[in-house]
Amino acid sequence: MIFELDNVELYFKAKRILNGIYLKAETGKVTAVLGRNGCGKSSLLNIAFGNLKPKYKLVRLNHKPILKPLYKTKRVKYLPQYNFIPDGMKITYVFHLYKLKWPEFEEKFEAFSKYKSSKFKDLSGGERRLVETYIILKAKSEMVFLDEPFSYLSPVLIELVKKIIAEEKHYKIIIISDHMYRHIIESSDTIYLLQNGATKKMEELKELEDYKYLSQGSLD
Repeated sequence: MIFELDNVELYFKAKRILNGIYLKAETGKVTAVLGRNGCGKSSLLNIAFGNLKPKYKLVRLNHKPILKPLYKTKRVKYLPQYNFIPDGMKITYVFHLYKLKWPEFEEKFEAFSKYKSSKFKDLSGGERRLVETYIILKAKSEMVFLDEPFSYLSPVLIELVKKIIAEEKHYKIIIISDHMYRHIIESSDTIYLLQNGATKKMEELKELEDYKYLSQGSLD
């Protein structure tokens, strides 16, 4: 499957935030959006998902326009920056809702076995982020949008999440954005730089320095 987001124009009041946007992602590849804080990365993912309405946008799946918001198609799962699962919900119940198996999660993350009867409010910030990211990645869908999935995670957990991303990309379109650029670079097949309201596909990593997103020598 091929996903394309094109011709996006977004304003907040009179200020133009996004203009000249094009983004292409496909099954089997992780597509990343990099950019400085406040450049509009989260807005772009929200527009793609359909819960933020810009002045203009065009969404295509396999080159055919999709007129209704993607979240209404049930083809996509979206991880926002904030916690999206209510505090009082039992963790294993949420796994059941998403048709996921708790024992499979326990096998990958043995330290979480003690939380089998717990609620989300019992988890630390990093633990909660991990569980929510796992649920979004593993739940049935054709597309996954991840906004800051590595936030609050320890280095060990980040590596485990990167492995799951690598596994799931074979079956899904994955679009990811995070300020931890090294993890994004390692996890991604295609990188777009969002700068001055527009996207540019990076043909070489060195371009991230050329466009001054990274300082010279950062990639050495």
